[in-house]
Amino acid sequence: MPATPKPPLFDLSGRTALVTGSSRGLGRAIAEGLGDAGARLVVNGRDPDSLAAVAAEMREAGYDVREASFDVAREDAVEAAFAAFDADMIEIDILVNNAGIQHRQPMVELRLADWQRVIDTNLTSAFLVGREAAKRMIGRGYGKVINIGSLTSELARATVIPYTVAKGGIRLLTKGMAAEWAGAGIQANAIGPGYMLTDMNEALVNDPTFDAWVKGRTPAGRWGAPDELVGTAVFLASDASNYVNGQMIYVDGGMLSVL
Repeated sequence: MPATPKPPLFDLSGRTALVTGSSRGLGRAIAEGLGDAGARLVVNGRDPDSLAAVAAEMREAGYDVREASFDVAREDAVEAAFAAFDADMIEIDILVNNAGIQHRQPMVELRLADWQRVIDTNLTSAFLVGREAAKRMIGRGYGKVINIGSLTSELARATVIPYTVAKGGIRLLTKGMAAEWAGAGIQANAIGPGYMLTDMNEALVNDPTFDAWVKGRTPAGRWGAPDELVGTAVFLASDASNYVNGQMIYVDGGMLSVL
């Protein structure tokens, strides 16, 4: 008998992906990219009305989408969301920890509440959602966790200290996840976007001095587009990366490679 043909390495058909913070920007681009590769999607955001509108748009475009509105920085909300997935027999095969916020202020002026808000949203949420997803993935012997880091996972920049600390933490959280979960068939990796054209960066894009600095500092000579993260995300979510674990892949136009 002829051998059964193997499915394409990058095919995500039959798998379900939860992307946090996916109502706009990088999260939505990644979610749609995973959907284009065949995944069922669970989109997430804190505002149920805006999330429902985004999910409706995505369904209209042909994606298989369910929305899950919960605050990824609250332990009770995360646990309740996964209990609801369990009740509805939704198994999360792919988790993308994308939710994040920014706060720009000199460190000597920074309030503890603002520091904590950024750390909770950008780092603690990846721990909370990752933990709940992994509890289910371990029992199934399969899972993909993709954490979204930043150039500041490697290098610091003035006035964004909480963000820098959180994204540096993402890099080592990813390695810790790999250390604990690789034996259970789970791959945990991270993506480090460069300077991307997103709502979060709108003020920087519109600042002529900063815009010129980004273009001059980046070998590609331009800002990145959100959909340029999709290929890396699909790779890390697919069987093509089954022996890749604890790694951080920078999608930055070459910025970290040059002085």
